[in-house]
Amino acid sequence: MSVANSSSMLAAWLSLFSNIALTLLKLIVGFLFNSQVLIADGIHNAGDVIASATALGSMRISAIPPDEDHPYGHGKAEVVGASMVAVILMLAAFYIGYHSIMLLFEPPTQPHVIPLIAAAISMVWKLALYVYTMKAGRAANSKGLIATAQDHLADVYASAAAFLGIGLALIGEYYGYALLAYGDPIAGMIVALLILKLAYETGRESIDILMEKAVQPQKIDDYTAVLSAMPEVKRIDRIRAREHGHYIVVDIRIGVDATLTIQQGHDISRLMKRNIMQADAQVTEVLVHLNPWYADEQESSGTSVLTNSAPPPSSK
Repeated sequence: MSVANSSSMLAAWLSLFSNIALTLLKLIVGFLFNSQVLIADGIHNAGDVIASATALGSMRISAIPPDEDHPYGHGKAEVVGASMVAVILMLAAFYIGYHSIMLLFEPPTQPHVIPLIAAAISMVWKLALYVYTMKAGRAANSKGLIATAQDHLADVYASAAAFLGIGLALIGEYYGYALLAYGDPIAGMIVALLILKLAYETGRESIDILMEKAVQPQKIDDYTAVLSAMPEVKRIDRIRAREHGHYIVVDIRIGVDATLTIQQGHDISRLMKRNIMQADAQVTEVLVHLNPWYADEQESSGTSVLTNSAPPPSSK
């Protein structure tokens, strides 16, 4: 296992155990001191346990090498896991929003400082987890881990709302402002909208990858530059690339001198693969199709490029 994968798995395990610990903390304190917002946040955290376990499981599956049934590897398992995290985030947003609205029609509960401390611990803990997990996720290009980091950020928002709500209730009780007791549900509704936005962004990226959306145009330009710098490449007929979880698969059709032997064509193909993979560490597979190029071809520039958005040419 590589250093990046080891760091990713460590972050995933840390996320899982942290979510379990915080769920117990919030629910126990919430029930002991009758803090409805902390109970709601604890139930939300229970969903995070499922999300963390899902992300961890998908990461373990994605690390399995290619086999006969999955020749391109298992990288999309992380994308499936990320989409499940997005669904959990969406459900949590609806739950927090509904619960917050219902609290507006109920008498406020007696505030205590212990739930305030619990909310503060959760907020700081989750913020640290978000920074650590996002850093590890981006380093490994792990969609599952990045989704988990987004989930941590949603928890930061939720804990911040709980902290604000409980704090306002304590201030209101101390100074005799009854309306401040309802700062809790109002903050909860705002947080629900923020979490819903995170769910949408995470889910949209997962769907794009599952639908094999093309990589960013800049990457295609980078691959084109690598191939154009090779004297053996006479014409670029097509370059396509797609994300397959935490890695990229590139598909190219290249025109080379028609008089080359099969061995020479094979050597050029290997050189193309090596150069592209060295230029982009995320690329783990380059599929090369060689087309014949003749010196008397009538081309103004000698090079023709078809991007991912162009229809594929007929097979030669």
